Amino acid sequence: MRQAIILLVLIQQILCVCAQDSTNYKGITMRHGDLLFVGAQSENLSGAINRVTQRTSSTAFDHVGLIEIVYGFPHILHASSKKGSIKEPLDSLIKGNHGDNKLFAIYRIDSIYQNAIPKALTKAHQMLGKPYNWSYTLNDSSYYCSDFMERAFRHIGLFQLEPMTFKNPKTGDFDEFWKIFYAKQGMEIPEGELGCNPNGLAASRNIHYIGSFHTGAE
Repeated sequence: MRQAIILLVLIQQILCVCAQDSTNYKGITMRHGDLLFVGAQSENLSGAINRVTQRTSSTAFDHVGLIEIVYGFPHILHASSKKGSIKEPLDSLIKGNHGDNKLFAIYRIDSIYQNAIPKALTKAHQMLGKPYNWSYTLNDSSYYCSDFMERAFRHIGLFQLEPMTFKNPKTGDFDEFWKIFYAKQGMEIPEGELGCNPNGLAASRNIHYIGSFHTGAE
């Protein structure tokens, strides 16, 4: 009898851990379905993305992923330029950017859309294993980060696709980075084609800011 009671308690504890849908990470309470945005840098691909998509001076992101809590630890499902569409511990992403002093910001879907999260996570899992989409033109065989996120929540239309631009707003001309980027691929710049970007998603009225931290911060 004593062994049976101990076993029952252990099973209950395991079930509680598995069912946990929130956790504290670097002082922020994260939940299933939260969005993690990564701060943009000033150079290379990161800077090029931000230059043509930044909407406000206080918001500058070049990447976004979906949070899932697994056994009390946050994981991120995302389309990574280095790894393709994957699920990995958030610690792995943070350590990969250690020393860059990058900003990581957590946003949460408004309460009226919270019941869409389970289906969004299921869709995100279905997209894992696909390569990164370097053309940034929509297709079903590869994804880029904000495309991955938009598709995860497409069943409720949480985010909207918009005509893309690769023009630097300061000059009104195509950003030099993108000219070279698409020339190397033998492609015309897909100006005006439908797409999305991290800064656009962060500006959505359907989500709100929760908190942020930097790599290297205790």
